[in-house]
Amino acid sequence: MPFRATASKRLAELFGLLSNPNRIRLVEELSLKGEMDVNALETELGISHSAVSQHLALLRAHRIVAERREGRHVFYKLTQHGLAEWVLHGLDFLQKEFEHSEPVLDEIEKARSYWAPKKRAAR
Repeated sequence: MPFRATASKRLAELFGLLSNPNRIRLVEELSLKGEMDVNALETELGISHSAVSQHLALLRAHRIVAERREGRHVFYKLTQHGLAEWVLHGLDFLQKEFEHSEPVLDEIEKARSYWAPKKRAAR
């Protein structure tokens, strides 16, 4: 059944794209705060300007983010807002895996609370 192979391949590509913690954080931060420029994302993530730009380039190539230019500034926003909530649901699986590790569970819950949909930026 070729449709299953195609769907599996596309999902694997998406999982591969999200296999980097900084790209997951970019998706969640853009969902939470709305449109942001590279400097703001650099500050928020605590990684270099070039690293942010490289991650955004990958997300842009897969049409996860879009850019808007305003003079010399480039602002990025999510094009697929449901992706951030979908990623957030992944924390449910982590809770099961780390149910006997209180420090990890605490960090997972803090991330869930911070990224929770009630705080997400207006679309």
